[in-house]
Amino acid sequence: METQNKIALVTGGSRGLGKNAALKIAAKGIGVIVTYQSKKEEAEDTVNEIKQLGVRAAALQLNVGDTKTFDTFFEEFATVLKSVFNAEKFDFLINNAGIGIHASFAETTEEQFDTLLNIHYKGAFFLTQKALTLLNNGGGIINLSSGLARFATPGYAAYASMKGAMETLTKYQAKELGARGIRSNIVAPGAIETDFGGGVVRDNDQLNAGIASNTALGRVGLPDDIGGVVAFLCTEDARWINAQRIEASGGMFL
Repeated sequence: METQNKIALVTGGSRGLGKNAALKIAAKGIGVIVTYQSKKEEAEDTVNEIKQLGVRAAALQLNVGDTKTFDTFFEEFATVLKSVFNAEKFDFLINNAGIGIHASFAETTEEQFDTLLNIHYKGAFFLTQKALTLLNNGGGIINLSSGLARFATPGYAAYASMKGAMETLTKYQAKELGARGIRSNIVAPGAIETDFGGGVVRDNDQLNAGIASNTALGRVGLPDDIGGVVAFLCTEDARWINAQRIEASGGMFL
């Protein structure tokens, strides 16, 4: 019976939104493999929390911004699938890993642009491509966008452009992988209180209040507001949702 259990891979699952999504997915009885870039202890803490839910879990190191490491990563991933989950394939890929760089359009450097491109677009593009041989038919891809792809807040021109690219890519994935029964959707959080971008939304009271005043539900988002949406997309209840951008922002800038 164990082999019938679904398995999800959550990139950047050791902290913030990724950790919350990993825990919410696990709460639905889905096994979880989280990736981390440098904070191994945080990732292992997340794994232990998942195991306490009675669900199998593992953590693997991955730099989503370096495509040259992907082949090695998937070799390790396949080994972990077998040893921890007694499985050869997995069911859901959540492209969550990301960073925030705040810079005006006029002052964005090529280095900043390339960093954002490699992590948020190129990395997610090719990681998903390489995952296809291990992804079960009838599975799902869940990409992460941002409210910033819909509304413009100065300082995020490069970041939001990459997210706009991911929104377009999501439709193409849905169209081209539909024959395998694989769905692809993208979740767009609004401003969330995490350590993303140096914790600016969480720690800057003035910014926090400004966002809250421009949100229909009157507050800034929390990781708990997002993880359940991602988890829902990993369930049979979401089987007919495909190629959709789902914004979870409490109604920002309506």
